[in-house]
Amino acid sequence: MKTPTTSMLSFVFLLLISFSLAASGDTHEEFLQCLSLHSPNSTSISKLIYTPNNSSYLSVLNFSIQNLRFTSPSTPKPLVIVTPFDESQIQATIYCSKYHGMQIRIRSGGHDYEGLSYVSDVPFVILDMINLRSITVDAESKTAWVESGATIGQLYYRIAEKSKTLGFPAGVCPTVGVGGHFSGGGYGVMLRKYGLAADHVIDARIVDVNGQVLDRKSMGEDLFWAIRGGGGASFGVILAWKVNLVTVPSTVTVFTVAKTLDQNATNLIHMWQHIAPKFPEDLFIRIIINRVNSSENGKWTIQASFNSLYLGGINNLIPLMQECFPELGLTEKDCTEMSWIDSILYFAGIPVSESLDVLLDRTPLTRVYFKAKSDYVKEPIPVFGLEGIWRMFYEDVGEQAVMILSPYGGKMEEIAESAIPFPHRKGNLYKIQHLVNWNEEGEEVSQRHISWIRRLYSYMAPYVSRFPRAAYINYRDLDVGVNNNEGNTSYAQASIWGVKYFKNNFNRLVQVKTKVDPGNFFRNEQSIPPFSAWWKKGD
Repeated sequence: MKTPTTSMLSFVFLLLISFSLAASGDTHEEFLQCLSLHSPNSTSISKLIYTPNNSSYLSVLNFSIQNLRFTSPSTPKPLVIVTPFDESQIQATIYCSKYHGMQIRIRSGGHDYEGLSYVSDVPFVILDMINLRSITVDAESKTAWVESGATIGQLYYRIAEKSKTLGFPAGVCPTVGVGGHFSGGGYGVMLRKYGLAADHVIDARIVDVNGQVLDRKSMGEDLFWAIRGGGGASFGVILAWKVNLVTVPSTVTVFTVAKTLDQNATNLIHMWQHIAPKFPEDLFIRIIINRVNSSENGKWTIQASFNSLYLGGINNLIPLMQECFPELGLTEKDCTEMSWIDSILYFAGIPVSESLDVLLDRTPLTRVYFKAKSDYVKEPIPVFGLEGIWRMFYEDVGEQAVMILSPYGGKMEEIAESAIPFPHRKGNLYKIQHLVNWNEEGEEVSQRHISWIRRLYSYMAPYVSRFPRAAYINYRDLDVGVNNNEGNTSYAQASIWGVKYFKNNFNRLVQVKTKVDPGNFFRNEQSIPPFSAWWKKGD
C-alpha cells in the first residue's frame, strides 16, 4: 500500500472543507427561504436577518460579545443572525432551524462567560433578542413586565422613572441582559434583604419547541419552576418576565474602604468571613481583592476593598458598624448618602454625577479577555489559606486578577434550596467569583492566564464547598464539565456539571426537559439534557 504524500493529504483536506462549506451554504440558503415562507411579513423579516454576506454582519455579531476571547477569526461564527421584533419571527426561526437541522443559540446581553449564547461547533443560528426590550412598570401594583432583550440597567432606569422608593434585586453590571440574568438566578447587592432576581419572577412568556407561546398558567408550574434559575435556554425562548418590585428607602448609604496587607487586610478578611453573613439584612458588605502598587514603597501588595450598600442613612449605619465591625474603622467621611438609583451607578463604577441615561446604553465601559470561576464557602478560610492566595496573586499573571467575596445570610438563609432551581442558600457564608483579565490577543497569552486561574481554583479546593464543589450557573465555566453537542449526552457527563450548579434540583430539571423538549432541540454544552438523550447512549 502506498503511503499518502503531503500533497495528497492537503488535497483531501481542502476537498473536505469545500464539501463542508457547500453543505453549510445550502443549509443557509434553504433556511432563509424557509424564514421567508413562514413569516407573516417576509419583507420585514428580511431586514432582521444578517449573514456573512451582509456588510453589518460582524458589527451585529460583535456588538453583544462581552468577552474578547470569542471575537477571534477562529471562533465559530453563525450562519445567520436573526434579530426579531415579535414572537412570530421567533416562531418561524424555531420551525426553520428544526426543519433544516440547525442549532439555535439565544442571546440577550451577551455576557455569557463561555460565549455559549453566540458560539457553537455545529451549524447554528443566533437568535439575538436585542430588539425585544420593552419594559412596563406598574408602580401601583409594584410589578413590571420586562422583555428578555432588555438590560438590567434599562430595567432600573424605567423603575426609577416611576418611583423613588421601588427597586429590584438584580446585578451591579447594567449591560447584563435580563434573559440570561433572570434565568440563571441573578444576584446583586440587595440579595441579603430580598434574595435573587429569580425569586421575584411571578409570570413569564416563553416560546416552546413546538412554537407555542405560553404563560405561567399554560406552561404549568414545573416549567415555570425550571426557567427561574435553571437556565431558560434549555427549555425554550423566553420572551418576557413579570417581576415583583421591592421597596427601597429614599436614602441609602454606600462606602468603599480599601485596606492593604500593611493595613491588616488579611485579618480583616478573616474576621469578615465570620460576621458578614450575620449582619442585619439591610447591610451588605462584599470584598473585592486585587493586586495594587503600594503608594509607600512602590512595591506590589494585596488590597481588599470593603464595598457596601446599606439600606438606610449614615446616622444609623455608623453605630451599627461600631457594634458589628469596629475593626474596619468606618467613619462618616467614608460614607455617602444617595438615592437607590444613584447607588446603581456607584456599584457599576460610573460617576454618580453622570446622567441616569447612561443606564440605557448597552455598550459596556470596557471589554477585555477574561476567564472566570466560582466557589461557595461554608467554613471560614484560615489565615494561612488566605496567605497562599496572596502568593498566587504576586505571580506575573496575577496583575489583573480579582476575587469578589459576596456575603450570604439574611434572606438567602430563609429560602428553601428547592424553591427554584438555584440551590445555593442556607449554610453558605459567601460566594467567590474568581476572575482574571488580560488585554493582549493571542492563544499563548490566553492559555497562560487560563492556566493560572485553573491553578488558583485547584489551590482553593480544600477551603470551599465539597460533595459537590458548587458553582454558579451565571458564571458559566466549561471546566466543570460539558455535554456532547450532538445531543446524546450521558447522565454521567451531564451530572458532573449539573450537580455543581443545581445540586439535588438537577434531576427535577431533567424531568422537566424530558417533558417539554424530549428531542433536545434547545441545547448547548451545558444545557439540561432529556432522559431520551441518555437512552441513545444505552444508559
